[in-house]
Amino acid sequence: MTPLSPRQLRIVELAKMQGRVDVDDLAVSFNVTKQTIRRDLNELCDTGVLNRFHGGAVPPSGAVNVAYEARRRSAPEEKSSIGTVAASLVPDGASILINIGTTTEQVAMALRQRQGLMVITNNINVANILQGYADNQIIIASGVLRHSDGGIVGEQTVEFIRQFKVDYAIIGASAIDADGSLLDYDYREVSVARTIIECARKSILVADASKFERTAPVRIGHLSDLDHFVTDSKPPTKIRKICEDAKVGVHLPPRVAGRVGQASGN
Repeated sequence: MTPLSPRQLRIVELAKMQGRVDVDDLAVSFNVTKQTIRRDLNELCDTGVLNRFHGGAVPPSGAVNVAYEARRRSAPEEKSSIGTVAASLVPDGASILINIGTTTEQVAMALRQRQGLMVITNNINVANILQGYADNQIIIASGVLRHSDGGIVGEQTVEFIRQFKVDYAIIGASAIDADGSLLDYDYREVSVARTIIECARKSILVADASKFERTAPVRIGHLSDLDHFVTDSKPPTKIRKICEDAKVGVHLPPRVAGRVGQASGN
C-alpha cells in the first residue's frame, strides 16, 4: 500500500476536523491545481480513507479513527527504522514512559523482545503491542480515552504520571519548528508529554523528517530539553546546530548515517 503524501495527510486531517473538504478550497490552500487535488482525493477514496462526492470528499461515516490510521500509513518504513534505533538506546531492565504517536508505537514494536522493562504509557496501542510479552511489565495511565487514536489524556493522566521517576521518556511530536520548538495540536496531550519529560532521567524524541515541514499551535518544549533525537534523515542545519550546542545526541538509521558520513567525507 502506497504511503500517503504530507499533503494527503493534511487533507485527511482537514476532512476530519471540518466534516468535508472541497476541491476549490484545497487547491487555493495548497497552491496547487484542481487536477492535483482531484488526484489526491481519488487516491484517498480508492483506499477507503475518504468518501468522494462531486466537488469534494468526506470522512467515511463512523470512521472516527481515519486521521490516525492515515498517519500510521505515512512513512511506515522510516518510522520502523526510527523505532529500532530508539529501542537500541534503552537497556534491558529500564523503566520507560511512552506517549501517544504512530512513531512511538514503532518503538514499542522494537521493544517487544526486550526483558525486564517497566513501561508506563498513555497510549492504548502501545499497551496492545506489548501485551503478551510477559518479561515486561506494562502500566496504563488513567484518564480520559480519546477514541480517535487510543490516547489517554487529561489532568488525571498528568497526576498519574507524576507518581513515577523513570529512566527514559520516549515521546513524539507533530511538528518541529526551525527554532527547535516541539509542537503539537492538542493542549491536553501536550500537558501529558511535558509531564512525561519531567518525570524521566533521559528523554528521547522520535520523529520522522516530515515533522520539519509541518507546524502546530501548542508548544511541548524545546529540543535542547532532550537527551536524544532519533529521526530518519539528516536534520536541517539549524536543528543540527541546536542539538550540537545542547549536546543532544542525533541518531539516524545505519543506512542513512552511512550516506551522511560519505557526503561529509568521513
